[in-house]
Amino acid sequence: MTVLNLSHTQTLTRSFNSVELAAAEKARRERHRALIVPREHGAWGLLLVPMITGAGVAFHQASHIFPLILLSAAALSLFWLRTPLESLIGTSAMRAQTTEEAHTVRSFIVLLAAVAAVALGILLWAGRNADLWPLGIAVGVCFAAQALLKKLGRRARMLSQLVGTIGLTAAAPAAYYVITGEFNTTAWMLWLANLLFAGDQIHYVQLRLHTAKVEGFRNKLAVGWVFAAGQALMTATLTVVCMARLMPPLASIAFAPLLFRGWFYFVAEPAPLVVRRLGWSELKHATAFCVLFIAMFTLAR
Repeated sequence: MTVLNLSHTQTLTRSFNSVELAAAEKARRERHRALIVPREHGAWGLLLVPMITGAGVAFHQASHIFPLILLSAAALSLFWLRTPLESLIGTSAMRAQTTEEAHTVRSFIVLLAAVAAVALGILLWAGRNADLWPLGIAVGVCFAAQALLKKLGRRARMLSQLVGTIGLTAAAPAAYYVITGEFNTTAWMLWLANLLFAGDQIHYVQLRLHTAKVEGFRNKLAVGWVFAAGQALMTATLTVVCMARLMPPLASIAFAPLLFRGWFYFVAEPAPLVVRRLGWSELKHATAFCVLFIAMFTLAR
């Protein structure tokens, strides 16, 4: 009987140890992932939406897809590179603490830097795509300013996001330029259009997060008047841009779902805020913007 009890105890101990080891391994993998994969999921959209809209408009003038592939590889690698780099030097919440973690992070840094270097080297070889140089410098200045603003703490959080967005939305004119070979009025218009969309989206998400328990039109307007002013300013800007024929009036339809969503917030019935649902909703708005902007722009031309 004693032998049976001892055997049963050993079996339970082994099972418990196996469960502990599996949990520890899962935690280790999740931590490694957090050290190397960007955690700002919305930022992926802020990079990809401009690139898609810029390419969608450009493909109606030219069909040079290889430069777009190179630009995409470089932009995505450089964007991804920031997370492991910050983990290694210790400027983010997640920091590489062990030798194994540091080795993993360094490996990804080398890999991503190599991909970006090769892609940019081919893009810029022999003086090609020369206008990417000043655009790249402007993007670098934006990200440097964003890093400085982050040091000011929470009070400058949204401002730092908006400044970083200027850099991310530069993917739109860059994509248009490498496909068509022209950095013209359309390229600038694409940058402005994507900046307006992204800026409004960031402001709306922050408003929802900070006013989840606010009810009533007057109360919502009292705390969200800056957002309301931003919606009005975006409408005025789009009107001026369309009247100046810098953007086809039809293309402004792409902003309609965004504007409706923003104004509807002030009169909507109170409902619990589900962050995941809000994220999916904004993804749908980003998809709608891409499809509508490209389609309306094409119809107008």
